[in-house]
Amino acid sequence: MQPSQPPVAIDFADETADVVVIGGGPAGTTTAHLLARRGWRVTLLEQARHPRFHIGESLLPMNLPILQRLGVLDQVAAQAVYKPGAEFAPHPGEGVLQFHFDAALGRSPDHAYQVDRAQFDATLFHAAAAAGVDCRSGWAVKSVTRVGKQFRVAIKHPQGQRKIAARHVVDASGRSTVLAPMLGGKQKDPRHASAAVYNHFIGGPAMAEPADGNIGVYHLPDGWLWLIPLPGDRLSVGAVCGPEALKARRGNLDQFLAEQIAASPEASQRLGRAKPTGPAQAEGNYSYAVRRFAAPGVTAVGDAGCFVDPVFSSGVYLAMSGGERAAECVHRSLQAPWLAQLARWRYALAVRRLVGSFSWFIYRFTTPAMRELFANPRNVLGLEQAVIAMLAGNGAGSLGIRARLLAFRAVYALTAWRLSQTRRSNTQPPTLDPVT
Repeated sequence: MQPSQPPVAIDFADETADVVVIGGGPAGTTTAHLLARRGWRVTLLEQARHPRFHIGESLLPMNLPILQRLGVLDQVAAQAVYKPGAEFAPHPGEGVLQFHFDAALGRSPDHAYQVDRAQFDATLFHAAAAAGVDCRSGWAVKSVTRVGKQFRVAIKHPQGQRKIAARHVVDASGRSTVLAPMLGGKQKDPRHASAAVYNHFIGGPAMAEPADGNIGVYHLPDGWLWLIPLPGDRLSVGAVCGPEALKARRGNLDQFLAEQIAASPEASQRLGRAKPTGPAQAEGNYSYAVRRFAAPGVTAVGDAGCFVDPVFSSGVYLAMSGGERAAECVHRSLQAPWLAQLARWRYALAVRRLVGSFSWFIYRFTTPAMRELFANPRNVLGLEQAVIAMLAGNGAGSLGIRARLLAFRAVYALTAWRLSQTRRSNTQPPTLDPVT
C-alpha cells in the first residue's frame, strides 16, 4: 500500500522521511523493514557499526515465523546453534530438568536458535536495507524536536551533521530510551529490580545431543544464572541478582561472576574448564518501562519501551513481535490520522499483553513455590504443556493455552499457601503441657 501523501517539503531540515527509526537492533530493523514494505520512506539510524556486541542471544520458537516473514530464517539458521528446549535447576545440587519445545500446547515451532547477536543483528540490518530502508550506521541522534505536526531529528556522524524532517519517529534505541521524555518518562519496575553480570567463555565440554543446544537456567541463592551455547564453541554466561548482592561484592566483576557460577553445581559442570574471553560486564536497573508506548507521532518498541528480566529468553521475541505491531501502528497512524489514537491504543494493549504473558512468571520465578512447581512438573489437564507454550513465546496464544495458564496460577497460589503453612508450623515454638 502506498503512502496517503508524500513527505512535505520543509525549510528546517536537510532532508525528509516519512519515518525515522532510532536504533538498528531487532526491534528497529523489524519495524523499519515492514514499514518500507508498505511503501513508506524510512530512515534507520544506528549509532554503532554492525557487527557490534550485544547480549540476549537466545531466541524463542515464536521468533521463527517472524524471521520467515522477513525472509532471513534460512540465513539465521545457518549461523546459529539449534535450540530444542531449556534445562532448569530449581534447587542447586539436585540435578536439572529438561523442557522441550516439541511438547508445547498449541501451534509453535518445535525448536529455536541460539545466535551470535553481532551476526544476527547485522543480518536483520542488511535485510532491512534490501527491503528499501535507508540504513545508516555510525549516526548518533543528538535531539528530536517537535515542529508543528512533524519532527526534526538532528543527527551526527564523524564526517558531518544533518537534520531530518519526519512525520513519525520510532524509538528502538534499547536501554538508551532516547524518546522516553516524550512518552511520559521511564519508570523502574519496583517489583523486579535487578542487575546482571555477564561474560563470554570458550572451551567448555561438549554435551550430548539433543541437549547440547539447550539454554541453561540455574537458580542461585539470590537470583539465577543463564548459560547459552553459541557458535564457535563459546558460551554466554550471566548472573541476574538483586542490586544489593552486586553492591556487597568483595572482588571485581569477574570474581563475582565466578562465585555465582560456583554456587550452582549444575552450571559449573556444564561450563567445565571454559575460560572467559574478556572482562565481565554489568547492567543495572534491569527492569523498567516508559509510561506510554505510543504518543502522537512517537512510538517506542522493544527495550526502548520496556525491559523485563530475561529469565525466559523473551527479549528478542518481544522486540521483533513488538516491531511487527509497531509497524502496523505507525502505518495506520500515517495512512489514516483520524484513526491514530485507536492504532496507538491497540498497539499499547498488544504490547502489554505480550509482556504480561511472561512477566507473571518472571516476578515469581525465584519464589519457593515456583521452584517447587518447576522441580515437580505435572501435566494434569495439560498444564505443563501450557507452561512450555509460554516458554516458547506462545503464552498469549489460543484461549486453551491462556485458560490453562490461569489454572496454573491457581495451582501456584495453592502451592505458595501450603509452603507458607509448612514454614509457619516449623517456626512456631512447641506447646508445653501445663505443669500439674
